[in-house]
Amino acid sequence: MKLSLGVSLALGIALGGFSGAFAEGAFSSSNNPNDEVNVQIVTMLGQEVSALRRASGARLGELASAEPKAVNRGWLFGRKKDPVQTFPHTEASLARMSTASGGSEWQCLSEALYFEARGESVEGQFAVAEVILNRADSSSFPNSVCGVVGQGTGNGRYACQFSYNCDGRSETISEQAAYEQVGKVARLMLNGEARVLTKGATYYHTTAVNPSWARKFVNTAKIGVHKFYRDNRQVSSN
Repeated sequence: MKLSLGVSLALGIALGGFSGAFAEGAFSSSNNPNDEVNVQIVTMLGQEVSALRRASGARLGELASAEPKAVNRGWLFGRKKDPVQTFPHTEASLARMSTASGGSEWQCLSEALYFEARGESVEGQFAVAEVILNRADSSSFPNSVCGVVGQGTGNGRYACQFSYNCDGRSETISEQAAYEQVGKVARLMLNGEARVLTKGATYYHTTAVNPSWARKFVNTAKIGVHKFYRDNRQVSSN
């Protein structure tokens, strides 16, 4: 099949067979409307090739990377989107990320997610992370992740806000793959991932229990074996 002049030029540019100066210019040889369309295609391709040639090596590497990148959440072409786009809550999405790391806040959040939610779905792990960060942002709780996770520790078995700190067992991490996964969840959440699962919850409990305090709060979600609650008194006073 014979290719039109414009399409041939487009293929040549895509394969790097034409110089940048030639690629940036429009080309026309007739008044045929099809040729005009081809000219526009060639011009656009030439502009893209020129832009790529001017890009730094670091930027080209970033564009080629398969790792999920941070995005300007909630916006599309300058307009607000609804609902907010979030990182996919799937094991496959986390698997594409590099191994996460961080300072003390990351370590505290990763540890809490490991002991509180490693058996939950990825969505459930994100949900528990939301509660911890919602607490850190609330004036009713300590203002750091480590403060929230460690609240009540040392004051008796039932004083801990997170039971794994008061169950009498050593906090030994024996499932490395599970720890690496929750570590990625912790990294994403500390980097500002949108909290869209629990609707501002600052409390949760497993479905195996029915604590009396839950009746005072608003049930906002049930994810896996956890029920999540928001204290509307905190919301109105913050």
